[in-house]
Amino acid sequence: MLSDVLIFLVAAVVFVPLAQRLKLGAVLGYLIAGVVIGPFVLGLVSNVDSIRQISDLGVVLMLFVIGLELEPKRLAEMRKTVFSAGSFQVAFSGAALGGGLLLFGLDVKAALIGGFALALSSTAIAVAMMTERNLLPTPSGQMAFGISLFQDLAAIPLLTVIPLIGVAAVAASSGGAHAAHATGWLAVAEAVGAIVSVVLLGLYAMRPLLRLIAATGLREVFTAFALLIVLGIAQLMSFVGLSAGLGAFIAGVLLASSEYRHALETDIEPFKGLLLGLFFVSVGMAGDFGLLQTHPATIAALLLGFMVLKLTTLWVVARLFGVNLRERWLFSILITQGSEFAFVLFLVARDASVLTQEWAALLTMTVALSMAVTPLLLVAYEWWAARRECAADQRPADAIDEKEARVIIAGFGRFGQIIGRLLFANGINAVVLDHDPDQIELLRRFGYKVFYGDATRLDLLHAAGADRATLLINAIDDVEDSLMLTDLVNENFPHLKMIARARNVRHYVELRKRGVRLVERELFESSVRAGRHALEAMGFDRFRARELADTFRRHNIRVTEAAVPLFGDDDKLVSAAKAGRDELAEQMARDRARFDAEHEAESQRGWH
Repeated sequence: MLSDVLIFLVAAVVFVPLAQRLKLGAVLGYLIAGVVIGPFVLGLVSNVDSIRQISDLGVVLMLFVIGLELEPKRLAEMRKTVFSAGSFQVAFSGAALGGGLLLFGLDVKAALIGGFALALSSTAIAVAMMTERNLLPTPSGQMAFGISLFQDLAAIPLLTVIPLIGVAAVAASSGGAHAAHATGWLAVAEAVGAIVSVVLLGLYAMRPLLRLIAATGLREVFTAFALLIVLGIAQLMSFVGLSAGLGAFIAGVLLASSEYRHALETDIEPFKGLLLGLFFVSVGMAGDFGLLQTHPATIAALLLGFMVLKLTTLWVVARLFGVNLRERWLFSILITQGSEFAFVLFLVARDASVLTQEWAALLTMTVALSMAVTPLLLVAYEWWAARRECAADQRPADAIDEKEARVIIAGFGRFGQIIGRLLFANGINAVVLDHDPDQIELLRRFGYKVFYGDATRLDLLHAAGADRATLLINAIDDVEDSLMLTDLVNENFPHLKMIARARNVRHYVELRKRGVRLVERELFESSVRAGRHALEAMGFDRFRARELADTFRRHNIRVTEAAVPLFGDDDKLVSAAKAGRDELAEQMARDRARFDAEHEAESQRGWH
């Protein structure tokens, strides 16, 4: 087991950073690692079942942590997404996929069970991809997550119904239908009892127990108890044939409003990340790649048909339930893959004689491949979306009719907006130029007169009235474009005063070398002010903190200005930087001595 863990760690360290570097995402990196070290490629790890059992805990812990972030009130607000959209998606996708399996020659019962199993999606993979890209808080991310929750719930009746169908078929031929009926109802009663038990434990037992454990003051015991809660609930749910992750999620939701939420989340997070990575590796190892040699055409047809049908049905669900047009394909791709629960459902269906062993293996392989294809689809979508945005930027520049404006603002991002708002608030009109179409439409809705166009184009500057304007605010974010605009203005509009934004010292120097007198480093003033607040927080009185901050500010500006003619000569620049640091240290030492001597007088006089 130790050697298997070592191989897993090496594979993860090699393949996950490589996949990240290729912008394929961590999930695909883990899956590739599993394929490579698994029995069908290098065969370095053969004990796949044992690793899979351990790695399943990663999904359980992930759902517990997600539950901790969803208070019951918020979950109630998501009920439309979870139950309405979720139930429609499972029914719609399940029926479409079941119909597709009928075309492959399966009987009606097998096709429906297979279709509904394929309608489920992998919460682990979907959440991992959304977390990587910070998509979980977005509307499409919330819809995808809500539907995934319902899919986990839908696995319960499916797990209950499959044995019932199989046993009923056997019982009907042997006259034991009554016994099969009783067995089915017993399974349902056990499932309901387990869920009710988890809810009661969460409501009435967990908080008092957590309070007792926390009172010991032993962090490791609290961590052990947190794991005990999750694993105990997982074992209870597994015992009655339900999703262990669903039980953990319910427990997390019930503890979401408790005072121990953040402590639980912090303690479980490291275990969750490691075991979730192991889960993805185990999925890669579990694929029966021998089927690719014996049934390549069938596997290809199943995978293509599955992906097309599920993507299409998910897009329809997104449209019907209000996902905006730009995010529908993103939403569809996030949950288009098969679910880890499908592996269990196909296994149960095979044991119940609902699916043949061959079809169970083929469908399992289809799900495993869909898990690998989904991250690639997401990368392809992001590439296409970026190309589409670039194409949108190619629209013709807006016609500008602001003849009386004496100020031009080039770039209306976070820097330009503050300047523009200050000018507008004081009755000074301005022509604003920006090249982000979405930004322009948003600002126009709030009453700003913003025009689409590239400020580095001479014809656009003429149209904006640069020959009549008094001032140009160069607030462009991109350094090269900012310098290009500066050169263009210097050459064609020498009368135009300019205030420029500098991203860093090098940008500042390049602007000053071009003759721009008023240059503001975008973070300098706010950073100095934050440093002043830091001094106050550490016990300095406000007068002393202000004086020290002003001293630093004056010194930094003087040293930076002195470095302008030295840029290009690295030796002189390094020497000047060292001399500047020495000068600052001496000046600060003198200031400290002076302030210590005058501290009593200054404290009495104060500063407000």
